[in-house]
Amino acid sequence: MISRNNYARKMELKKQINLTAGLVSERFPEVSGIVIQMTYYQRGIIPVLMVRTVNVFPASYAYFKMDCMIKGCEGGGFDLTPVIAHMVKTHKKVKKGELVCSGNYDVLSNDHASIEYAIMMQFNRAT
Repeated sequence: MISRNNYARKMELKKQINLTAGLVSERFPEVSGIVIQMTYYQRGIIPVLMVRTVNVFPASYAYFKMDCMIKGCEGGGFDLTPVIAHMVKTHKKVKKGELVCSGNYDVLSNDHASIEYAIMMQFNRAT
């Protein structure tokens, strides 16, 4: 029962965060689509944890913080919002980079996870 209540609270919080972020079409009206390719890395024998592609449409929420995929990480994640906002501002179509999770996972380690990302952005044609 406690687990169900925690899940419901977590989903309500996520809903509120998405509503606060607004839609891509409202926040970035000049953008017609975004493709975010990410490779998640973890410290260990098998460093590649996951490869993920996220397609973002004008009707999608403009929330670009991806959760850390390491079980037990608290307060971590990868916030691509500043990267995307800068790309829109400068009309840059492609950006590659790396982010390190700053969450708490292990007292001795603050480099437990990272991502390499490639963002491809499409802009509306000028009318």
